[in-house]
Amino acid sequence: MDIRFSADRPQDADVIVVPVGKGGADAASMPIEQSKTVAAAASSARFEGKPGQSFSTYAEEGGKTVRVLLVGTGKDSFDRAGGTIAAQLLTTGAKHAVLIADGLDGDAASDMAYGAKLRSWRIDTYRTTLKDHEKPSLETLTLAGAKDGAEDRWTRLGAIAEGVAFTRELVSEPANIIYPESFVERARAKLEPLGVTLRVLDEPEMEKLGMNALLGVSLGSEKPARLLALEYMGGKDGEKPLVFVGKGVTFDTGGISLKQPQGMEDMKWDMGGAGAVAGAMTAIAGRKAKTNVVGICGLVENMPDGRAMRPGDIVTSMSGQTIEVINTDAEGRLVLCDALHWAQETYQPDTIVDLATLTGAMLISLGHEQAGCFSNNDGLADRLIAAGEQSGDPLWRLPLGKAYDKLLDSPIADMKNVGPRSAGSITAAQFLQRFIKEGVKWAHLDIAGMAWSDKDGPVWAKGATGFGVRLLDRFVADNYEG
Repeated sequence: MDIRFSADRPQDADVIVVPVGKGGADAASMPIEQSKTVAAAASSARFEGKPGQSFSTYAEEGGKTVRVLLVGTGKDSFDRAGGTIAAQLLTTGAKHAVLIADGLDGDAASDMAYGAKLRSWRIDTYRTTLKDHEKPSLETLTLAGAKDGAEDRWTRLGAIAEGVAFTRELVSEPANIIYPESFVERARAKLEPLGVTLRVLDEPEMEKLGMNALLGVSLGSEKPARLLALEYMGGKDGEKPLVFVGKGVTFDTGGISLKQPQGMEDMKWDMGGAGAVAGAMTAIAGRKAKTNVVGICGLVENMPDGRAMRPGDIVTSMSGQTIEVINTDAEGRLVLCDALHWAQETYQPDTIVDLATLTGAMLISLGHEQAGCFSNNDGLADRLIAAGEQSGDPLWRLPLGKAYDKLLDSPIADMKNVGPRSAGSITAAQFLQRFIKEGVKWAHLDIAGMAWSDKDGPVWAKGATGFGVRLLDRFVADNYEG
């Protein structure tokens, strides 16, 4: 869906969208010819302007009948109101909607466009039998009369929306389409035109570096592993980059510790952390952020065959630390530990943030409402949580501590890859912390409950949510750019 700006109301628009604040429609302020009738009808339908609420009717306007859509903004839920526009109009046959934006400030108007753009994304690549009324029809949303600053701000928000869309694309694709090699090529096509440099390590290179934890996960798959670094240097020459690391298990069967068949098809999105990193880099590079950022994706497929890693095997990570593999379905941390160590060795960052659909235990803790945040630095955790609140990708901090760390001790190696059943998300984070160098600020975001949704949300349709892109972009904007 294309977002446009116009001083006047386009004559070819077939839907007029009117934003309405808390309290409902006021006929006196509604800029349409039959405002009193529309306001009365909305009131009788108990439309009160609440966030996410809408009312649709038809009215005479300029000598023709047009659809009128009232959308509730509440006090300031403008992106959610924009999402309502897309949800209500996307497949209705309407092609061009005009949002009456002259009653909004520039930020509110651009936020509504942002929400509409986010909510309009869907993947129909493999749906060949859609009926016409099921196909998206809405092509354009024009903001009429938007105040100064709205269009400039939309340039930035549009880049973020593009990053969210890319993450959703990667996460939604099936594992026979997106696997380590094709993930790299999809990222190359998207990011190189934005000025991002790709650095790719293949299996022989990783083997030479001693990445036996990451490579151990990949042993059972015919798809070779890759380590992908996305380098965006928009800041000062020589300044250390901020580093993001994403878990990219493009399909997770559990390996020899095979998962239950029910729901295994969902494990195509076990690369949601890497997808979020690729999307965040798309947003950051797309809006030409004035800072240095590197996104790293550890890409593997976890499959069972005669070569696959077994429970009880011991692997030596790139850091030299040895790991007793108790459960091959706790594979994400094995991928991340080598990726994290390589990132620190290669880029010497002061701050590193990893994202992963790491543990089912996170769903037990936080459900599908917030992602878990673990950190060795209070200031970093606070900044990430603040960015989550502002962006709409919420985080909740959970503890780390020596008592939890001891649960990973192994009688035969430096550590086990899992602890007991209790505190599973915390022990997973403790495992990763063992690979963080002294003095490096680090945060781990467990997004297992947030990367995919089984129901529609305010600014996403059922499926891949793109969680993490808006969060990381806001974190960069608030803390690393003037």
